[in-house]
Amino acid sequence: MKNYKMIVAYDGTRYRGWQIQKNTDATIQGKLSMVLGNLAGHTVEVIGSGRTDAGVHALGQTANFHLEEHFTREEIWEYLNHYLPEDIVITKIDEVDNRFHSRYNAVSKTYSYRIRTSPIPDVFSRRFCYQYGKPLEEERMKEAAGYLLGTHDFASFCGNKHMKKSTVRTIYKIEFLKKEGELTISYTGNGFLQGMVRILTGTLIEVGRGDRTPESMKTLLEAKCRELAGYTAPPQGLRLEQVEYEAEAVKAGS
Repeated sequence: MKNYKMIVAYDGTRYRGWQIQKNTDATIQGKLSMVLGNLAGHTVEVIGSGRTDAGVHALGQTANFHLEEHFTREEIWEYLNHYLPEDIVITKIDEVDNRFHSRYNAVSKTYSYRIRTSPIPDVFSRRFCYQYGKPLEEERMKEAAGYLLGTHDFASFCGNKHMKKSTVRTIYKIEFLKKEGELTISYTGNGFLQGMVRILTGTLIEVGRGDRTPESMKTLLEAKCRELAGYTAPPQGLRLEQVEYEAEAVKAGS
């Protein structure tokens, strides 16, 4: 049995998120599993590096699956891209070590969040950015972001109020890219909680418009209370950019 690692890009607009759900076939994982199952003639489990919510996009989602059949890598790649919907594409596929697991072996993830600050909406990017429509004080947001770097309990920024597992995560860097009429925030960390990037973004926007002070981030982290943090920014501005692994974890062979 061979283990394959694939990089998946998708426009998440019309999907209910990554994870397979019983009441709908409109999920990314579901579409991938269906096409691979048709190729193999039996159910194929697709393991993603993590879940993305409804309406969220990906440039570099990573997933892996096992196949007993002796298809070539090229045959699998061509079959997937031929039969997948046009808003899902496999940009790369490789055979990897049989022990490789796209979620457990991930060492970091990078998400970007795109905010349209111009009062004039961009009709061509409406599915891929938050049409906020107002200027933001970037320096205040950068100062606030500094308090979020490092290892903290991010319970205040978790969308799952009943989270039973640890809410401690490490954010390695938060970067801001400003261009005419837009501001993009990128977050790199060892993992992110449900809704965490969107809640962080909503909170930073509140700092950028003067509703919060940058220093208030310290209080939010200490409080561990979701109700005290900012609003959840809408999904269309969020994109999973890449997932990184140690080279040893993805070496080919069994």
